[in-house]
This record gives sequence, C-alpha cells and structure tokens, in this order.
Amino acid sequence: MKTKEYSIEIGGKTMTAIFSDLAEQAQGSVMLKYGETVVLATACMSKDKQAGLGFFNLTVDYAEKFYASGKILGSQYVRREGKPSNEAILACRVIDRTLRPLFDQSLRHAVQIIVTVIACDDNDPAMLAVNAASLALVVSNIPWRGPIGCVRIGKYDDNSLKINPSTNLRAEEYPYKFDLTVCGREGHINMIEAAARQTKEEELAEALAMASLEITKLEEFQKKIIAEIGKEKRIIEKEKISDESVALFNENILPKMEAAIFSGPGKKEIDALHNVWNKMVKEKFSTATTGQATRTDFALEDDLFDDTENNFLHEKAINENKRADLRAMDEVRELYAQAGRISNVLHGSGIFYRGGTHVLSALTLGGPGDRQAVNGMDVTAERRFMHHYNFPPFSAGETGRSGFTNRREIGHGALAEKALAMVLPSKEEFPYTIRIVSESMASNGSTSQASICASTLALMDGGVPIKAPVAGVAMGLMYENENKYKILTDIQGPEDHHGDMDFKVAGTRDGITAIQLDVKVDGVPIKILAEAMIQSKKARLTILDAIEREISSPRKDISPNAPKIITIKVKVSQIGLVIGPGGKTINGIKEKTGAEITIEDDGTVYATGKDGSAERAIQIISDLTHEYMPGEMTKVEVVKIMDFGAFVKINQTTEGLVHISEIAPFRVDKVSDILKEGEIVPIKIKGTDERGRLSLSIKEADPNYASSKQPK
Repeated sequence: MKTKEYSIEIGGKTMTAIFSDLAEQAQGSVMLKYGETVVLATACMSKDKQAGLGFFNLTVDYAEKFYASGKILGSQYVRREGKPSNEAILACRVIDRTLRPLFDQSLRHAVQIIVTVIACDDNDPAMLAVNAASLALVVSNIPWRGPIGCVRIGKYDDNSLKINPSTNLRAEEYPYKFDLTVCGREGHINMIEAAARQTKEEELAEALAMASLEITKLEEFQKKIIAEIGKEKRIIEKEKISDESVALFNENILPKMEAAIFSGPGKKEIDALHNVWNKMVKEKFSTATTGQATRTDFALEDDLFDDTENNFLHEKAINENKRADLRAMDEVRELYAQAGRISNVLHGSGIFYRGGTHVLSALTLGGPGDRQAVNGMDVTAERRFMHHYNFPPFSAGETGRSGFTNRREIGHGALAEKALAMVLPSKEEFPYTIRIVSESMASNGSTSQASICASTLALMDGGVPIKAPVAGVAMGLMYENENKYKILTDIQGPEDHHGDMDFKVAGTRDGITAIQLDVKVDGVPIKILAEAMIQSKKARLTILDAIEREISSPRKDISPNAPKIITIKVKVSQIGLVIGPGGKTINGIKEKTGAEITIEDDGTVYATGKDGSAERAIQIISDLTHEYMPGEMTKVEVVKIMDFGAFVKINQTTEGLVHISEIAPFRVDKVSDILKEGEIVPIKIKGTDERGRLSLSIKEADPNYASSKQPK
C-alpha cells in the first residue's frame, strides 16, 4: 500500500492525514488520525445527472463500527452493527450541515460522503469526521468550495478554553461550563452545535473567535495538501432557463410578486401565486408540438420563481427593514402558553404557540429502572432524561409517511434535550427518569425552539424542580456583505427557506443553554453571530415572560398519577444481603409490595411505586439492613420455643435467642408457660457475644411482661 502522510498539531495533539490506494475507486478518500481515533472518509459523485430532480442530492453517512472500540456489541443473537445510533445520526447531520452550503445548489449529480470510524479512543470521532470529509472532497474532482475546519472548544475541568478535549470531560453528568462544536472557513462560521450551563453571550463569542483561529490552521493545512495531490475539479455545465419561460414569468408573475410576498402574516398569497405559475408553465410547455417532445421537467421554472422571491426578501429586508409578515426586525410573533389542563392522566403537559408554530409537549416520570441503557461504539451510559420530537405530515398541511422517525426529528429532539438538560435537577435531588415527547401540531418556523418552550411548561406543570425556565428562538439573516445585512428575530416560513442562516438560540434569563447554527451562505462573520446572540436574548426574555405568566415556577408536588420514589442508603457490604442469592430476596420484596427496586453500586436504593408500595418496600429493606445497637428497643416475633429460651425473628434475615434467664426478673421454670410461637414480644438489645450474635432481653425491655403471662 502506497501512502502519503501530512500532520498538524491541533489542541496540543497531532492530527495526521493518510492518503493511500486503500479506497482507490472513490473520487476522494483519506484516513485521518487524532490520538488513537481513526476515521476513513470517502467522496463520490454520480457520473450522470439525475434527470427531473429539483434539488441537490447530497447524502452523508457516518458508519460506527463496534470493532473501533474493541467491543463485541449488538444483541445476543445479532452480533453486528444494525441501524445507526442516535449519536451516528447526529454526527451525520453535523457533517451535512457543514458541507452542504459549499456546494452549488444547482448541481444535479448525486454526491455521497461516507465516513467510517475505524478506531476510537477518548478523542471525538465526529469532530474528526467533519475534517476528514473536507479532505476527501478537496482532493477529489468533485466541485466544492472548501476546505473547512472543525474543532471542539469549551470550558470543562477548569476555567480555561480547551480545544478538542477528551470525551470523558463531556459526559452528561460532568459539570462542564459549555461545549461547542464549531465549523467554518476564511474567518467565518458555518456550523455550530453547543451545550452550555446558562453561559453569557459574550463568553460564547470569545470561544467562537478562538475556535476560528484553530479552524484557520486546519484550512491552511488542507490547502497545502490540495496543492500537492488535489485533482482538477470536474466542470459541469449549468442548464439555462429558456428566454420564453423568463418572458412568460416577467409578464404574468413578476408584477404580482412583491404584493404577494409582503401580504402580512401567513403565506397564502405567495403560495397561491406559485400555484398559478406552476399551472401556467405546465399548460404552456407540456403539450407536444411539431418536432418537439413533451416537457415534464419544470425545475428551472420553479427555480426562477424561488430565486425571485429570495431576491425580494433580501432586498426589502436589507434596504427597507421590511419583512414578509410586516413585523419589525426584532419582533416576536404572537405568543400563547398553557401548562396542564389536558388530562390528569398525564404527569405534566405544555402547549406553546409562536405565531403559526404550535407544539404540544407531554411529560412522563418513571423510576431509575426506566433509564435508557446506551451501549454504543464510544458511549456506555444510562440516560435519565430523554426528549423526543415528532413532526407528523399534517403539521405542514401535507400527506406522507407517519410513524417513522427521520434524521430531522432525531436532530430536533436532541437539540431540545440539550437545552433542557442544562437546568434539570441532579439525580440526587430528583431521582426520577424524565421523558418528554414534543408533538409538532402546526409548523411555520422553528418547531424545535417551540418544543423547548412547550417542554419547559410541561416540566414545571409536572413539578420537576428545574433551575430556571428555558425558552428558544430562531434568528435569521439577510446578508449582502459584512457591512450590509439585517438580523431577523423569530424567523418564519419564507425567511427560514430563503434566509442566509438559521441560528437557534435557547436559554434562561441568565444565559444560553444550547445553540445550533445552519447557514446557506459560505459562512457568517463572528461579529454578526455575536450581535444575533444579543438580539436573541431580548426575544428570549419576551417568551419567558409569556411562559411565567402562565406558570411562574414548578408546581410543589408531582402529579398523583406519577410513581413515588423513596430513597435509602445501605452499606456497600449490604448490597448482596438486599439482593439475596440469585436475586431471591429483592424479587421477593418486589412481589410482596409491587414496587420496582433499583440498587446502585454506592448502596443507594430506589423504591418506585404507587399507593404506598414504595414505602412498604423501603421499610422492608430498612428492617433488613438495620444494624442494631446496644440499648435499642424493638418488638420481635417468637418463632421457636426451646428448653433454654426462645428464638425470635428480628427482621427478614436475622434471628436471635432470648435466654430463659432474660425472659423475666424472676425464675422461669418452663419457657412455654410465658411465651408462645407467633407471639410478638418487646426486647432490648444488650450487645453482642464473642461470635457476633445479638444478646437479647425481654425483662429489660418490659419487667412486667412475664408477670402478665404467668399461668393462674
């Protein structure tokens, strides 16, 4: 195998790009190594154009391999990789959102990027995958405006910024301050994923600036490689729309477009005009004429309408401060918040409207046994908080497949989960497993941020003691150059589709908890992102006002329909006692009480149940593990009468002997004259003998007990 290697130092560690003939059929490939994490990225483009396709077909796959972490995973019967994990899907989305803006969107050849994780240590393979994908593209013949760079940056175990930290500093329970994945080129940023613990906007802007410096190093590194081994880019001729179509559009549609676009809330007028144009084009060009075939592809005419609408929205926003729904640039749409009032069966619920975007969130609380086990390539953990997001077709007024969770739904759910996880109580404060499901009911811009708002309402309605309410808003941009642009608050339909960025910012009154950035331009200057973060805070406070008018703080008690969790701590040495041989003891407690019982390695025992079952289970465990001290008084059951005394049952696993001399303050000739099997008697713990056995006394607990039992 012939290889050529290039190396660079990033974040105090060496990143090495290895080019070889290993995947020689791909148009571009590279093996990228960082620490002991290795990924292989390949880039391919179809030879022929995909006829009739009205969009650019980019596919990104991120393949996790179990062997990468030295594990044999999968189910007991299928020991191989199955469908992509959520982590793999989220990595795909990061790669896609970084690469896509740098392709010519008129390209109608299919492009596929596949990143395979070959080996994985404690360095982030997803960050490495973005850089590898960039390298595979820039050395290929596929037309693309890269390179780009990607780094991970944040504050973790101290107060200094770190580049590409170890993955163990980013665990869900680890108290890092913030963690960002940042991608960009030429000093601009084109993708962000961030989680933060109520961090100030200025602090995150500082982190973006530092990340940009490292990204520039990665760009220069890739440019040197391009100069040595990069292939000449393939030239693909663009199709041109006919003069006849342009004339038809200019005469019949263009004069009506501005009024239709800027017609106020909703987009019915522009959609109606679009339908008129589609019908007009089909009637004009789909009928066969002499010497010509029937036309069925009207993608260029559709692009003409789309591009013209895009130009109107940009020009009016930048030059006249005018938006499609006639709002001010920093104005939030009409808000509605509702906590609860759906059904008492639900443990908590929230409904949130922001203009035409409507979301319902439902909360379910469970015990520690309901946590989700994650056993993946580079993650082995239990998740105590899950947020799931659904976007049914009716949400957009469409028909389509229902019940299948797509990548977008997983990504939106993960973003909301990230934003809310930052304010949840610790498991010691609130040991419940928390699941929220957000249902998008109507969509007109950023249902993911509306899901955060509705979920905040559901959490507070359910009595979850969150640190602070969280709200989110999507910020947009109409961009001409660094000095001529407009930032838009709370973007809706046309602005989301035609705007140059979708900058989702979520947080509390005190700071940001999550960020996600997508762009349609090559990148956005950091100063504009900093300005957008500041502008988003004003909108966030407005939304939080609406939420807190409905419910100002979490309810004092959880729903009576939610299970109750009671906690007790036993010694680590007593865990085996509670479990019993083969789980016999703990299973017996479960059957007897109906409670679910979870024991952690540190001896923490959680009993989860309804109608007093948790209390009963904890009482049994408490009795079982109780260590009796000299002088302690209790009541016990007599289980066996002997000539020399009586055996008594102190708890589920402990018995003791009351010697005949300890039954009464006078001489007892026959034990059975005083005590009977099954009788409950008082005892005092006198101490333990040399063999560790308890020494018990009835007469010291109650000197009169035996007198009342003597035969007359």
